[in-house]
Amino acid sequence: MRRTNALMNKRARVLRAFLRGVARVQRTFTIEVGPLRASGVPAILLGVTGIILASGVTAALARGASRLPETLGEARNLADALNARSPRLKS
Repeated sequence: MRRTNALMNKRARVLRAFLRGVARVQRTFTIEVGPLRASGVPAILLGVTGIILASGVTAALARGASRLPETLGEARNLADALNARSPRLKS
């Protein structure tokens, strides 16, 4: 019985220490990007969201890497067509 109580007390101490550490990180975690400022839990959520988005973009680029030069060429041609100095037809 004593052994069980000692084990429970140790687990409770470890859990309290862990939760104190999480609370400290939550209070001190801040993200500032341009006009966007977040601290605490919202900053942690923004950080995790950024990591997930970056991994998604990386996976998409890896899948479409063979078509990337063709896509960039077409995007350049579209930009040239939109920015052309040629006269436009009046409607």
